[in-house]
Amino acid sequence: QVQLVESGGGLVQAGGSLRLSCAASGRTFSIDAMGWYRQAPGKQRELVAAITSGSSTYYADSVKGRFTISRDNAKNTVYLQMNSLKPEDTAVYYCAADRSSILSSRSGYWGQGTQVTVSS
Repeated sequence: QVQLVESGGGLVQAGGSLRLSCAASGRTFSIDAMGWYRQAPGKQRELVAAITSGSSTYYADSVKGRFTISRDNAKNTVYLQMNSLKPEDTAVYYCAADRSSILSSRSGYWGQGTQVTVSS
């Protein structure tokens, strides 16, 4: 009933910026929390940032001060502005959404992922 489509990934040099977008469609009124996970080869999937429908936010310590999550409820879209990118940010980034106010690996809705590669 809810579909998530990510866009905005790509290849960027260290120190550069990218903005990821995640557009939700379907029964979007059921969504509370939305956010971004990432997974690099051989590493555990980690929560990068999350935002609720009331605009409460969470950031992983590794991205605090560099990444900003925002949400446009009218457009059913969540964004992740990534600045000062580092090679260790290289990963597949997945959009996630849930009916509750908290995201987890068991959250109900997931996008297909978008690759972010930061060159050194």
